[in-house]
Amino acid sequence: MQIGAIIIGDELLSGKRQDSHFNYLQTSLAKRGLELGWTMMLGDDFSPLQRFLEFSLASDDIVFSFGGIGATPDDRTRQATAAAINKPLHRHPEAVAEIEAQYGEAAYPNRILMADLPVDSRLIPNTINNVPGFSINQHHFMPGFPEMAWPMIEWVLDTHYPDLKNTAPKAELTIYVTQGREADLLDLMHAVLNDYSNIRLSSLPRHGKNGYIELSIRGAPQPVNAAMEYLKSNIVELGFIWQSQPPIKN
Repeated sequence: MQIGAIIIGDELLSGKRQDSHFNYLQTSLAKRGLELGWTMMLGDDFSPLQRFLEFSLASDDIVFSFGGIGATPDDRTRQATAAAINKPLHRHPEAVAEIEAQYGEAAYPNRILMADLPVDSRLIPNTINNVPGFSINQHHFMPGFPEMAWPMIEWVLDTHYPDLKNTAPKAELTIYVTQGREADLLDLMHAVLNDYSNIRLSSLPRHGKNGYIELSIRGAPQPVNAAMEYLKSNIVELGFIWQSQPPIKN
């Protein structure tokens, strides 16, 4: 099980607006010792939304989706979600009650459309205007407005996943390799991952006059420490140099 994010809107892909949900969700998860496993940004087109939701809803992932649940013609997330799970939209009675309580007669004929949710939806309260988001399985659908969506993130985590904490790797060690290329270290990287299966390794080359390779290992403290010692000793045997701080730029 991973935690994913779907961020929806043509305006984001075109550059008319910049996304802010990704950074907020990262921070909110980090406070609980969690982290994102993946993120997908999509436009408002129905078919790509449906195709990706079919894919993600078939997983066990916890997913936070932002945008496209309003009543305007470009808001298609509710409809695409219903199509992805092969169930119709229906007028959710609790959503109707919340929207009517907020807007009275002005809820009709348009605002009430936001109460048309996929069958079996569970509501996510909206403290700003009482137009709720909704959940299907472990997917949680929220508006694109940060002032509405961000309290919803906290509510979902506190309500549905109060005990989900500290699944992110607890240790990370990094070294910087000079006088070598990534290609020279590939066999060593594969050997580390084969010998220490419960770690994550990343390699980030930095090009230029004082180029170097930033090698990081993440995971539980004991295997991370052991894997890093293995990495260091073999780097020296290969004739390269490692250091604990990045080289100073001249």
